[in-house]
Amino acid sequence: MRALVVVSLLGLAFVAPSCRIADPANRPVDACIAKCNAKLSRQCTEGECTRGCEFILDRLVEGETDPVLACVGKFPRRCSDPAWAECAAHVGVHADGGPPPPPPPQEYE
Repeated sequence: MRALVVVSLLGLAFVAPSCRIADPANRPVDACIAKCNAKLSRQCTEGECTRGCEFILDRLVEGETDPVLACVGKFPRRCSDPAWAECAAHVGVHADGGPPPPPPPQEYE
């Protein structure tokens, strides 16, 4: 019985270091946070940069980080959720606001 406990503890000692302690790096978000902290440190806190960069992940993947950050820096309510949303919605291919809404449904009589 003692041998089984010793073998189990030794096995655990070799397996435990292979487990990840932290999440893997999220390259687009991490790069955005670093740029935001560098460019907008006077307007945004580190927490606001983190929240905003996670909020606009689709624009980061599209390579629109710099235009969004420039817009957020000029927005009246800097670093707020509405600022990040408005700026992300009006950059790059989305600058025109997107496609028109669908036509209203037909009414049957």
